[in-house]
Amino acid sequence: MDWSIVLLLIGGLVTLVVGAELLVRGASKLAAALGISPLVIGLTVVAFGTSSPELAVSVQSAFSGSADVALGNVVGSNIFNVLFILGLSAMITPLIVHQQLVRLDVPIMIGLSVLLLLLGLDGNIGRLDGLLLFGGMIAYTWFGIRQSRSEPKDVQEEYSDEYSPKKNDRRGTAINLVLIAAGLGLLILGSDWLVSGAVSLAKLFNVSDLVIGLTIVAAGTSMPEVATSVMAAIKKERDIAVGNVVGSNIFNIMSVLGLSSLIAPNGISVAPSALAFDIPVMIAVAIATLPIFFTGNQIKRWEGGLFLLYYVAYTAYLIFESIQHHANREILFNTMVWFVFPFTAVVLAITVIQEVAILRKTKGAAKN
Repeated sequence: MDWSIVLLLIGGLVTLVVGAELLVRGASKLAAALGISPLVIGLTVVAFGTSSPELAVSVQSAFSGSADVALGNVVGSNIFNVLFILGLSAMITPLIVHQQLVRLDVPIMIGLSVLLLLLGLDGNIGRLDGLLLFGGMIAYTWFGIRQSRSEPKDVQEEYSDEYSPKKNDRRGTAINLVLIAAGLGLLILGSDWLVSGAVSLAKLFNVSDLVIGLTIVAAGTSMPEVATSVMAAIKKERDIAVGNVVGSNIFNIMSVLGLSSLIAPNGISVAPSALAFDIPVMIAVAIATLPIFFTGNQIKRWEGGLFLLYYVAYTAYLIFESIQHHANREILFNTMVWFVFPFTAVVLAITVIQEVAILRKTKGAAKN
């Protein structure tokens, strides 16, 4: 084992996380000083900042010709965000969603996941595709800022508690600009180290760049989202915990992949294996959130545990596939397809039916 590769990976991940933290801290305080509302800061500055490692790594990968890492990073991060981060957050505390934008954003996340599959059917996400995605990001951000004014009072207060400037923590504009610049510099440096280490690791173990991007790179670049959502769950700031994940997934597809495909000389190539398995998994994971949000607009602890189980199964499948352990891969695949998925669908369907029945009884009692 070449320990220089391990040092590159660890150094890159740590540098990315620190860079994202400095960028979010400086940008959010600067935005607050400029009079931007805490809710808008949470929906834009913080959401974009926590996704900055994915952006830095994917752009760096596009520049260096490692397009599989760029695509794997986005697809893998979106799967990781829902299954691991939402799952872990829900295990800490059941996530009850009041934020209107989150309930609207879930269908948008599903639609974008399907759009990514359609754009990649020709084997490449080109510059026109990238322009479409990034243009959509601008429109989505503008719409989100406008809609934020109609959010319920409790949601406004939740974001205000988290992102309002503290009286004893007022930093000058110059200090905030230094934090932003330092954060950006660390993101550039960390992404260079991480991509170099990831490509070297793929060659060392004779696995594809896509698999490395879907696993190590995706999990590593999602660490800021882990920190934000888990801390929000511990503080009972449930809307922030969920909104951070859903907003990050939307940002990853429209902005990260959009910018990467605009910059890459030949666009972002889409491997047949990604079209056949990984992107459909990302779509299925996004769709799986719909009934959960529908059932009382909450993610219960058992649903969070189920999400974590799915992520472990997905990662195990990729490992078996990469080391060509076909027997274990087939056993795992058949178990998930023929037992776990149908059982989950039945349980969620029963839960939805029960919730609908409760809603009808409540409406009937209110009329009487």
